[in-house]
Amino acid sequence: MNLKVATRYAIAWLQDRRQFNRRQLPRSCPICGFHGLFTAVGRPVRWNARCPECDSRERHRLAHLFYEQAGIYADKSLKILHFAPETFMIERMKDHPGYIASDPKMTYVQHREDIRAISYADDSFDLVICHHVLEHIDDDRKAMAEMRRVLKPGGRAILSVPLNWARDQSFEDAAFSTKAERAAAFGAIDHIRFYGRDFADRLRSVGFSVDMFRADEATEVKYSLGRDEAIFIATK
Repeated sequence: MNLKVATRYAIAWLQDRRQFNRRQLPRSCPICGFHGLFTAVGRPVRWNARCPECDSRERHRLAHLFYEQAGIYADKSLKILHFAPETFMIERMKDHPGYIASDPKMTYVQHREDIRAISYADDSFDLVICHHVLEHIDDDRKAMAEMRRVLKPGGRAILSVPLNWARDQSFEDAAFSTKAERAAAFGAIDHIRFYGRDFADRLRSVGFSVDMFRADEATEVKYSLGRDEAIFIATK
């Protein structure tokens, strides 16, 4: 066990030692290859969520599995625009000539695109990647339309959002405006909606065709993936 993993275990033990009881199953991380007990993260806390080696969470590992399956890492011909990129993706794609990462806050990301008014021309990209961004955006359909505009014909937007599978319709209400109200209504202080099963319909409303990627049950257990996480593939 290296020092980084040992330190993260020690911190996790001090926060809640119950997560290390003997009934917890060791998991594997497809990103870094770690195998062992994962640690808790989040508010409310989710056990078995964080890889102590590379710090990946459930949705990061699911995204990695999709990127591998779709051949995104290997295809150097792709033009890719990635909003709010995962740290592992930045590292993996650093030598990819067509990869552009954009984020308003990350200091190691050079581009500052407004997802509602993307500066690139029509038909510029093969892929647009956008995980857990749209729940922060006031006009999400405008952002969806912009992503579709900059995609080449046949290009794909790869998206995920926090999604309540028990609800037919997404929930948004401007009356919930304080941090406490937004956390209670939408799951985080900086979210302005909680998506329901109509998320795919919102994508279709701007002209996309939509498919969905989910791991099978055994893979979810092996890699400790989120049971409510899915990746939507929206094709122009």
